[in-house]
Amino acid sequence: MDMQALIKQKGLTRYRLSKLSGVPKTTVADICAGRSDIAKCSAGTVQRLAWALDCSMEDIMELEPFPAATGLPEDRAYLECGLPSFLQASLDKMKEAWQKTDNGEEYTLWDCDFCELQSDINNAEVNGIISSEQAWYLREKYLRIERV
Repeated sequence: MDMQALIKQKGLTRYRLSKLSGVPKTTVADICAGRSDIAKCSAGTVQRLAWALDCSMEDIMELEPFPAATGLPEDRAYLECGLPSFLQASLDKMKEAWQKTDNGEEYTLWDCDFCELQSDINNAEVNGIISSEQAWYLREKYLRIERV
């Protein structure tokens, strides 16, 4: 198991792990991407990560390095973990709106659901509740907006 898999198993995001542990989010991202070797991290960093992940320091040290050549996990669903309830509610409404629209049903509130979700994503990002990476993932997946 690698660090990203452990984070996902615990129902966290990299950003949330950073906030809980006090380890900079760039350090967490580098460990998950394989750019930083956990074995070269300070004992304090490993201890804070272990505490936030509710496991032992030994468990952290035994993690495999991230295997992807890109440094990003193929399954990005971890970016949907730990979202605030207002944002999750907007996502659920948008899923239903897309389902109706994609099935050819007439749904007159689609644009309202779209704008509400876009607003909630922006709000959560600006207020530091979600990371920019999460915000763009949600925009791409649920608003079908392509990042240029």
